[in-house]
Amino acid sequence: MNEQGSMAAKASEPGRYRPKLRLYHANGKGTGGAIQMELHPAHDEFDGCIMMQVAGQMTVGDLRGPNPTYPRFDWDGSVCVKLDFNDLTKMLQVFRGETESLEDGKGLYHRSVRASTRIVLRHMIDPRPGYLLEVYRSGAGQDPAEEKSARVFLPPNEALGVSLAIEDSMGVVCFGIPMLVPHDTSAYRAAVREARNAAAA
Repeated sequence: MNEQGSMAAKASEPGRYRPKLRLYHANGKGTGGAIQMELHPAHDEFDGCIMMQVAGQMTVGDLRGPNPTYPRFDWDGSVCVKLDFNDLTKMLQVFRGETESLEDGKGLYHRSVRASTRIVLRHMIDPRPGYLLEVYRSGAGQDPAEEKSARVFLPPNEALGVSLAIEDSMGVVCFGIPMLVPHDTSAYRAAVREARNAAAA
């Protein structure tokens, strides 16, 4: 196949599925954060989820001058958590204003043999409006002082976008990516035809 034919074939391919969203919020104090959300559709007997990573800010950066440096975030040391159906619906309740925080401020707990994770999401008014998302992770038997944590502040417009993205993802989290399944409609069509003929008689 020549280059022109190859380009035409690529143009005819269906659009690629983009299951990740990243939002960055650096500040001048180096206390900002970033969030990544990755959609995993349900399939076979497995429920879907959104894998969420929250990373702390590592460097402030300097955008002045001819050679700007951009803030860096600690993705290697980020806290990753799996958000299932119940987690996502409870987060939506906060984003929609049905409740001010997850579980009245206590947060959502995920416990396993190796670690315990707490997810905190709350609506903020002061010092500025938005939503604060925090995650805490400690290993089994670990000193509480060694607990890992990361946070990111979402302004109202981004919180709205994240909320809508979660809402639109729920069908995929519950049922996976729809596929056309061959099925026989002859019996249905025959019944409709018979009913129509009976009504006309």
